[in-house]
Parts: sequence; C-alpha cells; structure tokens
Amino acid sequence: MAETTKDLESEALQLPAAARARLAERLLASLDSETDSQVEELWLAEAERRLDEIESGHAKGFPADEVLADARSRLR
Repeated sequence: MAETTKDLESEALQLPAAARARLAERLLASLDSETDSQVEELWLAEAERRLDEIESGHAKGFPADEVLADARSRLR
C-alpha cells in the first residue's frame, strides 16, 4: 500500500488506461455520493412544483414533438 498520496498517484498512473479510467470513475463517484440524495430531493421538489403549476392552470404544457420541432427549426 502506498504511504503517501504522491506514491499512490504514481502507482495509479502506471496502470493500463482502462484500469485508470475505472479508478477515476470510482473516485469521482465517491465524491458525488453525498450529494446524490440532495440533488434527487431538489429535482423531486422541482417536478412537484411544476406539476402543481400545470394542474392549477398557472403554467401550460406543450407536446414534446412540438417543442422538439421548434428547437430543430431554430438550430437550422
């Protein structure tokens, strides 16, 4: 086991590309794990807020095919 972060980094950089990618993905995921539940709660609250606006008549929904067609025409 590496004694310092610098030693660990040096060892990790010697790994094959696929192993480095897998290690990087796992390290990044470990940073996100604490905030995933917070983000999920925020998205759920936003979805509920938007649903309430539509059901109350304060907002209007549009069919996805119309929205996509409009977006495509603006990109041309």
